[in-house]
Order: sequence, then structure tokens, then C-alpha cells
Amino acid sequence: MSTKVLILGIGNVLWADEGFGVRCVEVMAETQALPDTVRLLDGGTQGLYLLPFLEEAEALIVFDAIDYGLPPGTMKIVRDGEVPAFMGAKKMSLHQTGFQDVIATAQLMGYCPARMVLIGCQPVELDDYGGGLRPEVAARIPEALAIARGILAEWDVPVAEGRTESDLLADPVIRRAAYEAGRPSEAEACRSGDDRFFPRAAPHPAGAPQPETAPSPLVGEGWGGGTA
Repeated sequence: MSTKVLILGIGNVLWADEGFGVRCVEVMAETQALPDTVRLLDGGTQGLYLLPFLEEAEALIVFDAIDYGLPPGTMKIVRDGEVPAFMGAKKMSLHQTGFQDVIATAQLMGYCPARMVLIGCQPVELDDYGGGLRPEVAARIPEALAIARGILAEWDVPVAEGRTESDLLADPVIRRAAYEAGRPSEAEACRSGDDRFFPRAAPHPAGAPQPETAPSPLVGEGWGGGTA
């Protein structure tokens, strides 16, 4: 009987290299023909909502950006019992805490996949809201997919060139090409705030006294005080 495999990309595509895992799954769907026993899933930042998918899987491959403390763009593979530890060793994002909880919960409930592999890439940049993958990280996607194909071969899962249809991937409007091409320039949308959203005073006749106004709480803060 064929092994039921879940191939999962996790991360937040809105924060530059954090989207590495999701982008890997997208490219795999576009370039690899996988059997019906393999499910491709954009897990994003869903956390415990991923539990039902783990429950159905016998083996798991996860793509993610992981801070291993290595040079940017470095790939590292972690297997089986080491996966939860690496997911939580140096958390860069809430999604990693969430996925560590997913694995722990699945183990407690007795349906965690027996075989797990984490294919991780050391990020270059995370603090760029709306940014895309940096070239050093994007260049590692083919390597990550080659690693995944090798693991599937170990598990006797056939892989061929082609496409795999999945309704569990992101909407096409936020797939990598559309997302990165559609980002406004810095001149159009300032990275530290956008004056299109700042309140403006109505013009007054020349010589008329200008009303006193309180400063906007958004000035200099950006969205939520971070970069945009």
C-alpha cells in the first residue's frame, strides 16, 4: 500500500524570506507530477488548523525558513524526532511556535506521522513587510525540491516532471510572480508609512488663520509601528 505523504510549506509570504516554504510548495505543484497519495498544502501560518492534515498523513515533508545560525541561504535537513526541536529552537515567527504545537498535539493524540523531514533554509531578510524572497533564498528552491524528490524516492513514492493540481494552495493573485511583480515601488508606497493615509487639512484662504490640529498618531509609525 502506498504511503500517504503530506508535503507542507509554512511561513508568511508577506515578510520576505519567511515565504520560502510556501513558495517551495507552489513550485513543486507547477513542476512535479505526484501520485494521489501525496498531498501538497500551503500551510501558511495556520497553526493548529493543520492538525487534521497531519492526522491523515503517514509521512511528512515540511519546507520552511529556519534560523539555524548559518550563513544566509544555507540549507539544512532535519529528520524525525529532531524536527520539533528545530522548529522551536530559535523562533523567528509565531507560525513556528504554532507548528511546534501542532506536532506536539499530534503526538499526544497518537496520530503524528511516523516519518518527518524538515527542509529548511537560512533566511537573508525577514523585516520587509510586503517584500519577496531575496535572491540567495529564491535560488535554493530547486535544491529544496531536489531534496524532497530524493526523500520521496526513499519512501518509494514516484515523482515525474509535470504538474500536480491542488486546491490547498494560495490563490493565484498571491503566488510569487504576481505578488512580487505587483509590489508598489518605494516612491509609490513608502516602506515606513504612506502619506496617502495621513489626514490632510483642507486648504484655507490666504491670510486666514490656520486651525490647530493634533498630530496624526500614524505619522512616523507605519502600519502597526513597523515597516511597510
